[in-house]
Amino acid sequence: MSDDFLFADDVEEETLPERASWKVLIVDDEPEIHAVTKLALNDFIFQDRDIEFISAHSGEDAKRVLREHNDIAVILLDVVMETDDAGLRVAKFIRDEINNYFTRIILRTGQPGQAPELDVILNYDINDYKSKTELTSQKLFTSVISALRSYRDIINLENSRRGLESILTASSNLFNLRTLDGFMNGLVQQLTSLIGGAAQEVSYISAPSASSGLDELADYVLYKGKCGDDKVSVNSVLNSVNDEQLQACRSALANKSVVIQDDFLVAYCHSNHQRGSLLLLTGLPRPLDDYDRNLIELFASNVQVAFEQVQLTSEVEANQKEILEQVSKALVCRLSGGRHIQRVTLLCELLAQKAGLSQDDIDVLSLAVRLHDIGSLVVPVNLLSKSGELAPEEMDLVRQHVSEDIAVIKDAEHPVIKTAAMLAREQYECWDGSGYPKSLKQEQIHIFSRILAIVDEYDSLRNEKCKPKYRPLPEVVQYFQSAKGSLFDPQLVDLLLSDIEHFEDIISKNPDSH
Repeated sequence: MSDDFLFADDVEEETLPERASWKVLIVDDEPEIHAVTKLALNDFIFQDRDIEFISAHSGEDAKRVLREHNDIAVILLDVVMETDDAGLRVAKFIRDEINNYFTRIILRTGQPGQAPELDVILNYDINDYKSKTELTSQKLFTSVISALRSYRDIINLENSRRGLESILTASSNLFNLRTLDGFMNGLVQQLTSLIGGAAQEVSYISAPSASSGLDELADYVLYKGKCGDDKVSVNSVLNSVNDEQLQACRSALANKSVVIQDDFLVAYCHSNHQRGSLLLLTGLPRPLDDYDRNLIELFASNVQVAFEQVQLTSEVEANQKEILEQVSKALVCRLSGGRHIQRVTLLCELLAQKAGLSQDDIDVLSLAVRLHDIGSLVVPVNLLSKSGELAPEEMDLVRQHVSEDIAVIKDAEHPVIKTAAMLAREQYECWDGSGYPKSLKQEQIHIFSRILAIVDEYDSLRNEKCKPKYRPLPEVVQYFQSAKGSLFDPQLVDLLLSDIEHFEDIISKNPDSH
């Protein structure tokens, strides 16, 4: 016989997934009550969840536990502890102080005379009342099962309420977005709220019609990243998803439904315009259930309409911008060899950035600046191109034409045109109130107008073709130093002078053509 010992290979123990539990709080000043209760419910399982017992031995101890745990399903509550009504005080604390209307309260007492059942049921928001002498193991089991069913149903209703509230909020937010970037960013944020975490990628696939096959799904808008850092990109559908995702997309499109897999989902988005679109989420943060499916179906029903609104808004704004550009070009052809407006626009954008304006404000200012000289379209060309000072009657003619044109556009609804009208009105107002036509002063003058006043004057002084006003740079710096706080906003002047090289660079790169 061999002296060697033979050992079987170690078998790695299978790790079982951790079972979810119902939290049950036992509140009683008698230790044996805790022990007996735990023993009676030792093998308790309800809906594949066991019980996690939490013990408290006084009313104050129970309040502490309840502050720390907001997910206690059932509380087995003694009445008489450190005081004759300690349990009743805990019941009021639960409902009235921490506003917990979900936890089911089973009041059990060994001294029913201290808390008559009728009075307690009428005056306290409890869910069951038991005498300890009648509460056998079977009755305890039955009471706890009944309480857990009630708790489960209440939580499901609350989750549904919150889910529907999230859907309404999400839909409202999406309808307020105006750009594709904003739409996809909003989509990511709202889906993160709905599914309790961020997917790794969110994609939006648009089809020409609801009856389209997958091969006809043309637009695939991909938004990567959990925090909205990555921009939207548009790809070909068939080159952007794997075989499993393609099959799920076909199924969702054919059945107009939601398809949920282990780590991704595809949701069909309904439309009122015979279009069919899909919402694809990959890298899900957790497994999704039927409740999540219902929320996503509700959410997806509004996504397509919001997406179409974003597309329509973008098209309208693009058309409006093109019209404004054409008007701007007409002005460019009449002013300073075509470069004055271009320079002033670039200078305004740079000064606005330094002043901390938002990109949306800078975009409006940029377009409005190109239109603020719209009165020049009706001013005779010989006056616009005349060198030297205008005669008084010539200046009156210029002002008359400009005033008439301001009157035409001042009631426009488009924000760019309204801003252009404001610039035309306020460009001659001064920081100290000495300007015209309304003698506005300081912050009464819109910051757009304050920026334009500085930039317009700076361009005139640095334009070599404008012989009467041209000044070398040192004299221009000295001029603005002396004029800040009187003609111009002193803070904006400081921003200009602190980075004069960048402003000079714009002047030098955009000279007049004649």
